[in-house]
Amino acid sequence: MYRLILVFSLACLAMTLPAREVTDADGRKVTVPDTVKRVYGASPPVTYLLYAFDPAVVIGLNFPFNADEKSGLDPKFTALPVVGGWFGQGMTPNFEEVLRQRPDVMLVWRNHFLHPNEGKEFIEGLPIPYVAMNFDKLANEIDNIRVVGDVLNQPERAQALLAYARQTLETAEKFRMQQADKSAIRVYYAESPDGLQTECQQSFHAELIELAGAQNVHQCVQKNLYGREQVSMEQVLQYNPAVIIAFEPAFYKNIWQNPSWQLIDAVKQKKVYLIPRRPFNWFDRPPSFMRFMGLQWLMAKLHPEDYKIDLIKETRDFYKLFLRITLDEAQARDVLGEEK
Repeated sequence: MYRLILVFSLACLAMTLPAREVTDADGRKVTVPDTVKRVYGASPPVTYLLYAFDPAVVIGLNFPFNADEKSGLDPKFTALPVVGGWFGQGMTPNFEEVLRQRPDVMLVWRNHFLHPNEGKEFIEGLPIPYVAMNFDKLANEIDNIRVVGDVLNQPERAQALLAYARQTLETAEKFRMQQADKSAIRVYYAESPDGLQTECQQSFHAELIELAGAQNVHQCVQKNLYGREQVSMEQVLQYNPAVIIAFEPAFYKNIWQNPSWQLIDAVKQKKVYLIPRRPFNWFDRPPSFMRFMGLQWLMAKLHPEDYKIDLIKETRDFYKLFLRITLDEAQARDVLGEEK
């Protein structure tokens, strides 16, 4: 009953507001309020992009942040109520809490692994306009930034972020063309504390590997949103990657003392790299705008002789633009996990 009352009141409110039209990632024409002040990001990648535009418009979190993540985020943002969302493993929004927060617009990640019938019916049955977005490829972020800029009516902010995003993708594409006549570096993406979960080369979780001009050793098709394909130590030994990208700090710390992992070329050559993750992961989980920085970091790690970049400066510039955080050199080194 309470949900019905909320739905009815939101419907009445929506009919009284001045409106305008935006085009979402599906090409749908969506009518949104002329002034959008409250937005529900229905998945973490959406919420993170909203944060990059304006933390004040976010109505709630998809999940609570840990202490390390909170240290780099606006305290008002991290103190928002947890309203849930769709991000795999059966996760769904707290429907009544979402309605209670009275969003003007709902931004939804359109992915074929997400939104079962209940979720689709919920979205389409609300008196709240929903705008579709796509995060399956890093290139989709170009349209996502445009969409959020249109919804929030912040064209200048959108243009600033778009300029950086486009330049990063163009630079990476040119670099891959320059490396085309060389053998692709074989990379293993190690997830889980034991490093024996990974991602298929066709998974959006591992897209940065190929965008950086390398080859993901685990060749398969993504089966679900969550990923984390289980492999054996014997399989990794057979792959014998030249580089390992590590998701878990515990795995990165322990790999150097593990006899089995020491048999792998990447470990022998000290080419194991821990993915930066503050305040959001640079590589995936979730696949957010942080991947623009993650792509540059990965290219620098994979091709130190050919891809010349000042990662300290680039990190500081990126954080200032996207997160409005001013890092000094020591803080940038700390984010990167580098010692002076």
